[in-house]
Amino acid sequence: MITKIFSLNKENIDEDILKDAAKIINEGDLVAFPTETVYGLGADGLNDQACQKIFRAKGRPSDNPLILHISNHNMLYNLVDSISEDAKILMEICWPGPLTLIMKKSDLVPNTVTAGLDTVAIRMPSDDIASKFIDQANTPIAAPSANTSGKPSPTRAKDVFHDLNGKIPMILDGGSCKIGIESTVIDCSEENPVILRPGYFTYEYLKKIIPTISLDDALVSDKKIPKSPGQKYRHYSPDAKMEVFIGENATKIMLEKALKYKEENQKVGVLTFEDSISNFEDFKTISFGSRDNLSYMSHVLFTALREMDNVGVDIILAEGVSDKDLGKSIMNRMKKSASNNIIYL
Repeated sequence: MITKIFSLNKENIDEDILKDAAKIINEGDLVAFPTETVYGLGADGLNDQACQKIFRAKGRPSDNPLILHISNHNMLYNLVDSISEDAKILMEICWPGPLTLIMKKSDLVPNTVTAGLDTVAIRMPSDDIASKFIDQANTPIAAPSANTSGKPSPTRAKDVFHDLNGKIPMILDGGSCKIGIESTVIDCSEENPVILRPGYFTYEYLKKIIPTISLDDALVSDKKIPKSPGQKYRHYSPDAKMEVFIGENATKIMLEKALKYKEENQKVGVLTFEDSISNFEDFKTISFGSRDNLSYMSHVLFTALREMDNVGVDIILAEGVSDKDLGKSIMNRMKKSASNNIIYL
């Protein structure tokens, strides 16, 4: 299979390209497309066989449910059995946007999408290309991140091409994703909503909207099994071994470790903040930007991990952040990227 990339200008989206992409979806094949979070690998969410292709292309475990992407509220009503009052409030405030809601599914949703569960995950992306693409296809688009399962999520079309070249027919290139980490996932299928995966919409922000909202136990303790099936797998992992350092002495200890690994003839990569970069001039470094701008850190995190793999480092030393607000979402990804190899200082 030849994988073709088509560039789209978000200011003037080529409708003909979207029509071609929609045709591929309607014929039961796959298209990778940009969203505001990461690139998604899309199939017709109501076509069981098409959705099975997603799992094969990614090497994704079959018990890891897919998220259905919609472009308007009318699409939602046929997909769910009921909508809680809390879900309605969250939809009104946070949609379209980086928020996924889990609700009781209708019989219309294939079991492949839900991994046999009685619930379905749905979101309405705010990215214009994603929204118009779904409109053209005129069907909910099932889409996990468009990467090889377990690897860092793709935030650029070239990342998708690296992982899935020859496995899918089309990639829609909409440039770099704005947010850079996946959506917040909230289970609204029970009496009180539960955050299963942190994302751009933080626990602190959502608590102001829904006071009864809580965090899944697995987000509070590493010893708990995640309620969300997909969260139990190895995720976001670069090829290189990764260590994450948190605390006032992070820069000092990271430099000591970097020098030690260099003496052992290992190629070292360093991910740190702008004010610490000068300490690591002898190593491959990528900046997370200002410590006060966690939005930028989330935007570049997965790209930075992929760039480290591209230059072939053996070990990545990364500086982490406080587990609060957006920092909780970032650290959720970094902990998984580093296989929970976190050093608190």
